[in-house]
Amino acid sequence: MTACILLWIGGLNWGLVGLGWVVGGGADWNVVHMLLGSWPTVEGIVYILVGLAALYEIFTHKKTCKMCGSGSSM
Repeated sequence: MTACILLWIGGLNWGLVGLGWVVGGGADWNVVHMLLGSWPTVEGIVYILVGLAALYEIFTHKKTCKMCGSGSSM
C-alpha cells in the first residue's frame, strides 16, 4: 500500500510538472519541491522512495495483478 501511495504522489507530481511546462509556459509546478525545497535532503529522500516504490511495483506486479497473474486469460 505504501508503494502504491508513493507512486500516486510521484505520478501526480510529474503530471503537474509536465502541465506546468505545457500550460504554464515552463512554470515549475513541482509540488514535492514546493513543500520540501527548503530541505533538499528530505526532498531527495522522497524521490528515492518514489523510485524504490516503482521498482517494487515492477518486480511484484505479476504476483499481485489480477490481469497479469498466472492462469488469467484475456
